[in-house]
Amino acid sequence: MVVDAWRRLVGGKSSIMGSCRGEPEMKPASAEPEEADRPDTRDYLPPPPPPPPDSSAGDHPSPKLLLLHDLLDVSSALNEAAGAIVDDSFTRCFKSNTPEPWNWNIYLFPLWCFGVLVRYLILFPARVVILAMGHIIFFSSFFSVHFLLQRQQVLRRKIQRFLAELLCCFYVASWTGVIKYHGPLPSLRPNQVFVANHTSMIDFIILEQVTPFAVTMQKHPGWVGVLQNFILETVGGICFNRGEVKDREVVGEKLKNHVEGSDNNPLLIFPEGTCVNNQYSVMFKKGAFELDCAICPVAIKYNKIFVDAFWNSKKQSFTKHLVRLMTSWAVVCDVWYLEPQTRRPDETPIEFSERVRDIICARAGLKKVPWDGYLKHSRPGPKLRERKQQSYAESILQLLEK
Repeated sequence: MVVDAWRRLVGGKSSIMGSCRGEPEMKPASAEPEEADRPDTRDYLPPPPPPPPDSSAGDHPSPKLLLLHDLLDVSSALNEAAGAIVDDSFTRCFKSNTPEPWNWNIYLFPLWCFGVLVRYLILFPARVVILAMGHIIFFSSFFSVHFLLQRQQVLRRKIQRFLAELLCCFYVASWTGVIKYHGPLPSLRPNQVFVANHTSMIDFIILEQVTPFAVTMQKHPGWVGVLQNFILETVGGICFNRGEVKDREVVGEKLKNHVEGSDNNPLLIFPEGTCVNNQYSVMFKKGAFELDCAICPVAIKYNKIFVDAFWNSKKQSFTKHLVRLMTSWAVVCDVWYLEPQTRRPDETPIEFSERVRDIICARAGLKKVPWDGYLKHSRPGPKLRERKQQSYAESILQLLEK
């Protein structure tokens, strides 16, 4: 095959040289050199079998030559692959946006250096002191109330709720948080669930500092898990493990019991199930929308002028994420408490979740994408791969039958 290609190349050169000596051209040169240099896919396929010697060409037509580009011309597969390369909206949902450099000028660079010194040598130590004071006040007061007011459950519960809100206020102060709340604040009512878009674990802290929400949250290891246990025990939250199937059933029962209780804190759920970069919104899980209660949408939008509040848990621990927030100038955020929504008689839980997601995306300026956020933590299942393989095989069979 390589020898044949070399012979063609040598033959092409001899024909050109012959034309220069005045001999007639055997093959006219192409007007476009790119077309002449483009390889022919038929050179890489075996030649068709010759027709039988005792038959004429008209009686038995030559079999159709299957070209390599015909095998590759699978529109659905190629379009999907090209679309994934050009516009990979799933990866964009979990991509951290690096700030654009502004210290490119000789006049701006000294100001940038001065800002770095202020943030790391003045603001950061002061914020560490504030956060340490908050933890000392919380744990000392929490254990004191827990052991001294064992017989007064109602009073102990109220004080512990206040301590949880106070600790969240210390966290917001350690970022120099500038939070603006829009709409009426949530009230203590039964049969209602608050759902919000999810950017970071600080979403819960920002909402908790003004309302004692009971939240459903993924279990975390380390000091975050220890703090989770104290706060969730105080506000009546529910922990789960994403990888355990049994936890989903138990959590579903706990959600129903919590919503029906009249003295329980308002339930807060992040139906996306994972942190998204505050520019997109992935599919909502339908668990919260299967409950027979009112859904209260909450839209959260962060201003990225000072810091990007997105927490990429696959690449960064929460401790590093917290340090990045504490070394920034401020965390600027808007929170909208939107009008409660009820499920329509002819509406499925999935349609209800999409309608609520439309309301949150419209208010927060987010782009909807049809992706499951759990794909961030797990690879596609074998059924999805088998469907793609079956679709590709059917397209090849249809091409061969032509």
